Amino acid sequence: MADTTENQENTSSRANDGSGDCPPNSNQPNSNQRNPVLAHMMQHKVETTLWLTRIFTVICSVLFLLPILGGNPYSFYHRALLSAAATSALRLHQRLPNVQLNMAFLRDLFAEDASHYLMYCIIFLNTYPMTMSLIPVFLFALLHACSFTKTVLNLMGPQSLMFVRGMITKLEAQQVNILRFIASTEIFLMPAIVILIFSGKATIFLPFIYYRFLALRYTSRRNPYNRYLFAEFRQATEYLCTKPQCPQIVRNLLHKGIWFVSRLGPEVQAS
Repeated sequence: MADTTENQENTSSRANDGSGDCPPNSNQPNSNQRNPVLAHMMQHKVETTLWLTRIFTVICSVLFLLPILGGNPYSFYHRALLSAAATSALRLHQRLPNVQLNMAFLRDLFAEDASHYLMYCIIFLNTYPMTMSLIPVFLFALLHACSFTKTVLNLMGPQSLMFVRGMITKLEAQQVNILRFIASTEIFLMPAIVILIFSGKATIFLPFIYYRFLALRYTSRRNPYNRYLFAEFRQATEYLCTKPQCPQIVRNLLHKGIWFVSRLGPEVQAS
């Protein structure tokens, strides 16, 4: 009788702590039900990692521009570029998971925007820190983090962090203007690099390397804003040349500049 009572007590204790053969109470919510945000992140690990690296890029860029934490601000500059490079590398792996040693794979590799910005980050990691060079990585990280952030906010609740939701809405409304501003920054970084050479803060090879980046951005299949800006700059320059107030020597210099830039521009293949 004592054995039977002890067995009943052991069975009851095992059932209570879930260590026995009896299934746990189905009415108790599991961890995924208690925390849908964590469940979503665990289910989408690559997207979560991309989101975190982009947020880290934004934070480091802001801390470089506004050194409120003290210390060496250039460390945040390099961290922002390293984080952006990690984002581009992971995104590139996501787009082209199977590496192949042939020309078709290389064409697909250099056609991806992620490879362009991986090259961009490597270029400016090895040069004198330029505030202007952080603008594209900062804005791209900010824009691309919006979608996942909205998903996280929706999982947290329809009324959660309305201030952040409002900022995301405003960013998405200005997406075209932001992409145009990024493209103009990419273009005007070239004369800034030339100035760095004359100031002794960059090597003579840097403009040639950055030219390859600009050529890749010009032929981008996903982001045509670089081509749009080049076309608009050319139209504005040609319109300036038609003005009677424009001196002849300036007109000749502008026409030669248009001819030189047009010769450098790569041909864009129709997709």
